[in-house]
Amino acid sequence: MRVLTSLFFLCALGACVAVLLITRSPVPAGDWFTNPVASFELARGENPHPVHLVRPPVAPLSAMAQLGKQVFYDASLSSSGRLSCASCHSPRHFYGPPTDAPAVMGGPDLTSQGVRAVPSLMYLITQPNFSIGPDPAGDNDTAPVLPQLAAKATNSVRVTKTAQSTAQSAGNMVPQGGLFWDGRVDTLQQQAMGPLLSPFEMDGGSIAHVAAKLQAAPYAGQFTALFGAGILHEPGMLVSEAMFALARYQVEERSFHPFTSKYDAWLEGQARLTPAQMRGYILFNDPAKGDCAACHLDQPSPDGQPPLFTDHQYEALGVPRNPALKVNQNPAYFDEGICGPYRNDLAQETQYCGMFLTPTLRNVATREVFFHNGVYHSLADVLDFYDFRDTEPGRIYPKSASGKVETFDDLPRKFWKNIDVSDPPFDRHAGDPPALTPAEEQDIIAFLKTLTDGYKPAVKSRG
Repeated sequence: MRVLTSLFFLCALGACVAVLLITRSPVPAGDWFTNPVASFELARGENPHPVHLVRPPVAPLSAMAQLGKQVFYDASLSSSGRLSCASCHSPRHFYGPPTDAPAVMGGPDLTSQGVRAVPSLMYLITQPNFSIGPDPAGDNDTAPVLPQLAAKATNSVRVTKTAQSTAQSAGNMVPQGGLFWDGRVDTLQQQAMGPLLSPFEMDGGSIAHVAAKLQAAPYAGQFTALFGAGILHEPGMLVSEAMFALARYQVEERSFHPFTSKYDAWLEGQARLTPAQMRGYILFNDPAKGDCAACHLDQPSPDGQPPLFTDHQYEALGVPRNPALKVNQNPAYFDEGICGPYRNDLAQETQYCGMFLTPTLRNVATREVFFHNGVYHSLADVLDFYDFRDTEPGRIYPKSASGKVETFDDLPRKFWKNIDVSDPPFDRHAGDPPALTPAEEQDIIAFLKTLTDGYKPAVKSRG
């Protein structure tokens, strides 16, 4: 009898422990019954299905990339003599902006403000070319031109994007790929030329002016060693090769794409997430909660490529206007993204006005400025935007003199129909409860901090 009683109490105690473990676990209760082994490992912060990630090869920089490094750090190419590529894309800040300023200050006296927040240069080596719909396979010389693709997209059915339907939404006929916030160029070489010549950035002036500075640079001999002495007498070719070298530096230098975050280590079974980080990871992937993974894909590719935390697509989110941008002092000025004013080839495709590129979330917790117009300066503010844009817009947008909330105030009303109101969490309405509680927002931020590169694994792989 005593033995049976003891067994009963042991079973009861075990059941209580199991219930306590399940209720306090970040893993949803239902998952414990469908997959208890994986749920137990997740509850411990472990990855139940570790993988081997295939990272870019590491090798010494080529002579071309070494030349590009010199160009990257050369402030003399700017009109002020004080602004280099590295000034705005700071290596110490993961090749993003070094301050919380909404845009860079450039020009001859560093007093001309830019118009958009500085994006990071990291993880761009696999960025697809700009297209409408998935990047066309095969010979790009015979690919449909953008207006044809836009016409085709008009009659296509768009799949609602959720973290559980990424394979389906990847085929949506929507803009994707390209560089800059509006995707107006496709190569790192072209991208480098933009800030170099922009009057409110490096303000290099003309090609001839930049070429003259390259001819006088202390590394000019590297051009002649690679291309022959004649290169210094061909301004257009000299600048072109300088930008190509800069692009090679970004491709070959590992710090532009290291894939050394805690999350990468977790994917490989070499790290454990804390309870807050695990809760955030689950919320990040829950369509009824954050649903962040709908656009910021967090799973490795089938061939083991690390996730880039972007689907490379464009969205019109309706972020509020930023009064800190000088260009916004003109009430008639609007940054319409794909439609202009900094690209003009799709100005007539008004169904894309207000759309901007979805950036990677890698190293996002180190940034101090967010969205294309730099309107927010913390991840908490960003998550509040997603939480309250539709459920409590008075917390997001300014009010008019009459007290009316001026929603979507940074886009002309005629383009409001382009703003996403169907993908979670933007499928809610005024008065609905927000998708996330304050505590859940903090858990997602805890997870986002695991995306910062430079993590040193302390747990050996179980593989």
